[in-house]
Amino acid sequence: MKVVLHLLFFSWLGGLAFGFYTRTQDYALGEKIIGFSVLGAVFIYLPLFLYHRWKGKSLSDYTLTPENMEKMRSKKKQE
Repeated sequence: MKVVLHLLFFSWLGGLAFGFYTRTQDYALGEKIIGFSVLGAVFIYLPLFLYHRWKGKSLSDYTLTPENMEKMRSKKKQE
């Protein structure tokens, strides 16, 4: 998964760089390449990255539930 994420990231950077380079010769084509690169990053890379980072973690550890609020208050009182 790490290798796939690295490949997608560097291909996204390459697409952006190629889009900015192409934009100097053909403005409309360069803008399309940049746009598709950003769309690919948002709809392909970002969900894969988030899945990879959150895999195996409990979401309840990161949400403000009444139990977690009590834990935070008790830790604050101990200090």
